[in-house]
Amino acid sequence: MKATVLKFGGSSFLHPEDFGRVARHLADRLATGENKIVAVVSAMAGTTDNLKTVMLGVNKQVKPSNLDAALATGEMLSACLLEAAVSRQEISVMSLNGYSLGIRTNSDFGRASIESVDPGSIIAALQENDIVIATGGQAINQSGRLTFLGRNSSDLTAVVIASMLGGRSCEIYSNVPGVYTADPYLVPGARLIPEIAYGTIARMSRYGAKVLHHKAVEYAEKHSVTIACKSLTSDGVVSGTVVTGHGNAPSVTLARDAAVVSCGSIAARNKLLALLDQQDVSAICTDDNRGAGICILSDVDFALRIVALTGSRSVPVRLKTAVTELDFSTLRVHLEDDYTRAISRAREIHERIYPGSDGEPVAPRAAKQRSTHSSMLIRTNDASENAQ
Repeated sequence: MKATVLKFGGSSFLHPEDFGRVARHLADRLATGENKIVAVVSAMAGTTDNLKTVMLGVNKQVKPSNLDAALATGEMLSACLLEAAVSRQEISVMSLNGYSLGIRTNSDFGRASIESVDPGSIIAALQENDIVIATGGQAINQSGRLTFLGRNSSDLTAVVIASMLGGRSCEIYSNVPGVYTADPYLVPGARLIPEIAYGTIARMSRYGAKVLHHKAVEYAEKHSVTIACKSLTSDGVVSGTVVTGHGNAPSVTLARDAAVVSCGSIAARNKLLALLDQQDVSAICTDDNRGAGICILSDVDFALRIVALTGSRSVPVRLKTAVTELDFSTLRVHLEDDYTRAISRAREIHERIYPGSDGEPVAPRAAKQRSTHSSMLIRTNDASENAQ
């Protein structure tokens, strides 16, 4: 069935009234000729972190399957709120969550991998409704238990649904309209990249760029789905970057809270690095005065759980910020203890790559926002204080 697939990130929902704004955009799309729409939603900005804090406050050793089920409620709330907002526009609408999206995964709770898809339930919902709202980042395993596809994985859900429905494109809406040569909130003069190749943005994502999830990009390339990065503003839609088979640009990424794991020997480090690579986790070798180590750059929570399962529970872990310079054939990673120093280094590298770019205002300079309503159902401090 032909349908337009749009994904709205958590930054699209900073306030409850933002659901009405997105609903009006969806109504406008229908009014201008769209046939059917699937809107994939993330949790309100900050909700996932709040939920995780609450769960760990109750039990620091919470089961990964239990944590997945809890984190999924953030997207479920967003889906319910957007369904209510769309209904107010007198448009037929239905929301679906991970239990009924037709996406099945393995049982790697925390960052499950997709094993099969069945578009039947989404097609049935579209036959009865003009708009279907889908929760991002969640699915079920072969036993019917809810699984989490990883942090920022709503992009992946949107791409998978587009492919399931036979579509060749997917629109991703976030607080920036596209992919930049550096984080535009931190690096003045970061340049918008109009077109970028799948492999290039996937590589950027693995080393800290937050615009798109690397698994979403890899799935899109495999299934020939073009990704259009956009931003929904008070003035309308701003289109920025198209992710397709072409386009490249040198870039600088920052990965805050990258985990540096100190290993007892070179052999132990190489064994752990091979295991992380097998699990598709981005990590690099480090050598300092503390001995052999590994810096984990992506899917940190999932990776540290893998480290724990190896029995290396006494391995020291330090958090650093990784600044990575990416070029056509270059990959240089700098580890900084101080986040402010990391930002300075990123700016220095970007200025070297793009001289004289400081004066180019390409994006708002305000800090990334979290929704003030992200804890509308929970209070993280109460949960921690009352934990037994």
